[in-house]
Amino acid sequence: MMDEKGIVRFVKNEIVRFLLDEGPFDMNTIALKGFSKEDQEQFAHLIGYSIGGFGDLNYVSDEAYNKADAKMRRLLKEREPK
Repeated sequence: MMDEKGIVRFVKNEIVRFLLDEGPFDMNTIALKGFSKEDQEQFAHLIGYSIGGFGDLNYVSDEAYNKADAKMRRLLKEREPK
């Protein structure tokens, strides 16, 4: 999805986003807990992380980023004027 600023993001889960924003934990605390890279990747999806920023996260695999980047490029191409 594209936000109001034109940034392509994963579709956030409102419950997960609420828990992050209102709960006692932030992303740095979560990162230090030793969760698997796959769970951290999924968490980034669920909070609506930007696709561009997703590739900069140290726990994101090249495969996961390339897949997200390809989807972002398709979305942007669909929005181009014809």
